[in-house]
Amino acid sequence: MPETVVPIGLLSVGLLCLGLLVGSFLNVVIYRLPLIMESRWRRDCCELLEVEPESAEAPFNLAIPNSHCPHCKTAIKPWHNIPVLSYVALGGKCSNCAVRISPRYPLLELVTGLMTLALAWHFDVSLALLGALAFTWSLIALTMIDMDHQLLPDDITLPLLWLGLLFNLSATYVSLPDAVIGAIMGYLSLWSIYWIFKLITGKEGMGYGDFKLLAALGAWMGWQALPMIILLSSLVGAVCGIALMVIKRRGKDIPIPFGPYLAMAGWLVLLWGDTLMSRYSSALGID
Repeated sequence: MPETVVPIGLLSVGLLCLGLLVGSFLNVVIYRLPLIMESRWRRDCCELLEVEPESAEAPFNLAIPNSHCPHCKTAIKPWHNIPVLSYVALGGKCSNCAVRISPRYPLLELVTGLMTLALAWHFDVSLALLGALAFTWSLIALTMIDMDHQLLPDDITLPLLWLGLLFNLSATYVSLPDAVIGAIMGYLSLWSIYWIFKLITGKEGMGYGDFKLLAALGAWMGWQALPMIILLSSLVGAVCGIALMVIKRRGKDIPIPFGPYLAMAGWLVLLWGDTLMSRYSSALGID
């Protein structure tokens, strides 16, 4: 039987729509997951101290309660929850109380859709495309949560690490030995920098979530990609940090999350790592 080939146009439209829908779900994850973790920590503390919680908490997870307006608490109807289109149709306001809705929500949906579309142009219909989708969506969620809370949840970083090793069982991106070494080196490299910095200055330069995220990136792309990821993330982080200090007059002692820069660098290296490495080597005069 002849092999069925999915037309690139149809695949692109399908993945764009899928990305928009996933972006809508990621908005929920980004908002609710830190609250779920906070509730879990509070419950664990009560158990550790052997005290009763002050009051029973209402069920709260990624599915319950239904999405609602934070101002008037009106439940959002399904036709008011269509990614991007509903925001435009409602003029960026709640249909009930007319309070403005943050443009961040449709922007994240659009960015997720476009990044998903980029994967369609880069990968054939394959296991590599499926993995790249999960990889990209996880990085988007981690980026926004870290920007909001300076937190990289284990609920995302650890499954992302194991997924990288799982996909590389069949050498989807790199060989399994390279992936395992990448995970180990990714964690230990930042862990070492953390402790050296702390011993010298007495301060914590980054969080353990950054170690786990770089370990996950190493599990997906192998140890060979780690220098490029660290270089790109450090350069972008330095530029953005200086820009924030100049534009917003932020003090140098105010912490800046490093996770978003690791995530951006990791995504770029997944798609264009060979090209970036080639240009970097050429700039250094290395054949």
